Order: sequence, then structure tokens, then C-alpha cells
Amino acid sequence: MSTSVYDSPVFHMACHQFDLVADFLEIPESLRDRLKMPRRALTVSIPVRRDDGTTTVFTGYRVQHHLTLGPTKGGIRFHPDVTMGEVAALAMWMSWKCALTGLPYGGAKGGVCCDPSQLSIGELERLTRRYTQELIPFIGPQLDVPAPDMGTNEQVMAWIMDTYSLQIGHCVPGVVTGKPVGLGGSLGRRESTGRGVAYLISRAMDTLGIRAEGATAVVQGYGNVGSVAASSLAKQGVKILAVSDAYGGIHNAAGLDLQALNTYVAQTKSVVGFPGAEPVSNAELLLIPCDVLIPAALERQITGENASKIQCRILAEGANGPTTPEADLILEQRPEIFLIPDILCNSGGVIVSYFEWVQDLQSFFWGEGEVMDKLYRILEQAFNQTLQLHRKRAVSMRFAALSLGIKRVWEAKQTRGLYP
Repeated sequence: MSTSVYDSPVFHMACHQFDLVADFLEIPESLRDRLKMPRRALTVSIPVRRDDGTTTVFTGYRVQHHLTLGPTKGGIRFHPDVTMGEVAALAMWMSWKCALTGLPYGGAKGGVCCDPSQLSIGELERLTRRYTQELIPFIGPQLDVPAPDMGTNEQVMAWIMDTYSLQIGHCVPGVVTGKPVGLGGSLGRRESTGRGVAYLISRAMDTLGIRAEGATAVVQGYGNVGSVAASSLAKQGVKILAVSDAYGGIHNAAGLDLQALNTYVAQTKSVVGFPGAEPVSNAELLLIPCDVLIPAALERQITGENASKIQCRILAEGANGPTTPEADLILEQRPEIFLIPDILCNSGGVIVSYFEWVQDLQSFFWGEGEVMDKLYRILEQAFNQTLQLHRKRAVSMRFAALSLGIKRVWEAKQTRGLYP
């Protein structure tokens, strides 16, 4: 099947990963396109009236990868580099992630090609509501449930919920997750991805016999995921040596004061210029010697050029697709590096999004302790299953995680059959 509409390095990367696993699982060629290609892909034009009276037309996307196990689930990102191919790749990875963790979802992803930092609050709201209006026939609690991603947040989800509810005629909190708690959001949702990353790093440390007290970590991408993961690790005694964001990075060999850093970031909106630390580029940051390296920024950060140079014991992929296939080949020849692959490492967000969706459908809400306990139980099971397959079949942790997720979707499609 032609993939031209999704043509992008990220989508080709996701397809390459799938093809390797499909060979390993011996999935018949006749079924591979059905598993790989998205079920639906939507492109919309979004005219937005600017504060100065002019109108700008933005382009938005939504991709639903498969609907075999339930409604689709996936974030919405507002970013200047959003493309159809990127969104399709992220939707595919979300499918394998949901299947790996046992959630009754297919994968989805959406995005608008824009720079939210260049939009006023009013413009951002008008953009969000018009984008939602275009998606009305394709989203819903039993069809497709969006969530926050890069460039979006609780407020954006509240606007989506309100726009959808006004069209339907009654309040529908289950149409999105990642909402404010007062509108049906779940306690612990905002912190869930970062806490999940930290939990799995702790499990990897246990596996490798590394003590958290005195261990070191480097975080590329000090946003919601990276900052929460760093704070969670610091509470366990891990020293955070360096962090970065889209504007640059900072490094202190003695460890960063995260409490002071978080206060600084809240004031300046960036880590750059933080007192008591040396500047470092995002590229240089990846090569700093450490026990734990957490790429929690964009895709394709660890490549064939730098994979042989990174110096860590644990590579924890907080971002989606941060490691290219070329880098994977190099990492497979470096057994001293323990990989926690993205579809496992950052799955905490979609797991707690699932909890939020369940709570909204029941109109019965849980305490934060209950949410976190359920999250860690699911992560523990997924980690153990992935580790077991990794050891049993002598394959990489990424290969093991993808195999588990893809196999479950494949088996579900086989059992349901093909209509008509």
C-alpha cells in the first residue's frame, strides 16, 4: 500500500520498526498493511481571526490508527513542525503502547502546525475551538479520546471538552483526558508520565544493581515529563547533572538544585541562564557521562552519529521515537546500556488517561494514591513481561516491547475477522 500521504522520516522509522517485528513474529504479508496503515487520517484547514483583525489559516491533522480493541486514544500537539507523517507515526506507536499495557484502545494522534508561543490566549482558544469543530464527527468517548501533548495543556483540553459538549447538547467530560480536575480530570494525570518514567528507571536500577543514592542523571527536555521525572528521581537520591529545553541546556557536575531551578523556570519559561550552572547545547548534553540518560524532547535525537558516543547505563526514552533505527543497531552492540523503550517508558500518561476516562464514564472519582497504585501495578506487569521476553528470546528491550504490543493487536484482528 502506498504511504505517500504519510511520507516523513518519522513514519518511515515507525514502519521500519514494525517490519522488523513482523518478520520476527512471522506475520503473513497479506495482513501487514492492515496492521500498519492508519484506519483514518483527517486534514483540516483552521481559519483563525487574529487579535489585529487579520485571519490566518492553520493546518490540522488527526490520525486514528486502529479501532480493533476499542476507541482510539492519543494526544494533540501544537508545534511548528507538525506533519501528517509525524502524527501517523505517533498514532502507530500509541497503538503498540496501549496493547503492551493492556488498555482497551487503538492509537491516535493529532496536531496543528502552529507556534503556540506566538499566539495570544484568545487566539489559542479560537484555534482550539475551530480545530475541535472540524473533528466533531470523528471524536467522542466511544470513538476517539484526545489528550494533551507538546504545546497543549489542561486549558486546551477544557476548551475541546466545552466545544464538543456544546455541539452534543450536554456535558461530555469523557471526550478528552488531561482536563482540569474540576472538570472531570484525574488526580495524578499531569505528573503520570514523568512519574512512570522514574518508576521504570528505578526498576531498571534494581535489575542492574545500581543504587539510586549517588547515581546521576541527565534530562533532555525539561518540560512536563522531564521535570517530573527529574524531581521524582531526585527524591530517591539521584543527582541531576544537566537538563535542557528548546532554547538550550545547563550543566553542573555537582548536581542541580531542582527546587531553585523550578522556581527559575516558572519565572523565565526556560532553563537557560540558570545561576550556578554552565551552558550546554542539546547535542552536547546527550554525551555527558551519567548513569541515566532521559531523552524527553523530540523524535530522532539519538542517531547513527551520536549513539556510539553516549555514556550512560540506562537509556530511558521519555519522548516518543527519540532513537533512530540506525542508532538502535549501534545500541544493540552496546550491552552495557539498558534501554527502556518509549512505548513502555512513557506509557504512564496514557495509562492514567485511561483511568480518567473510566472515572468520567462512571462519574466516580479516585484519590491520587489509588491512581498511582494502579499505575505502578500496570507498569510493573508490562516491565516484567518485556524483560522476560528480552531475556528469553535474546532480543532488544525495544524489540520485546514492540513484539508484545503488535502481537496483541494482530491476534485481536485475526479473532474479529475481516468484514464483509
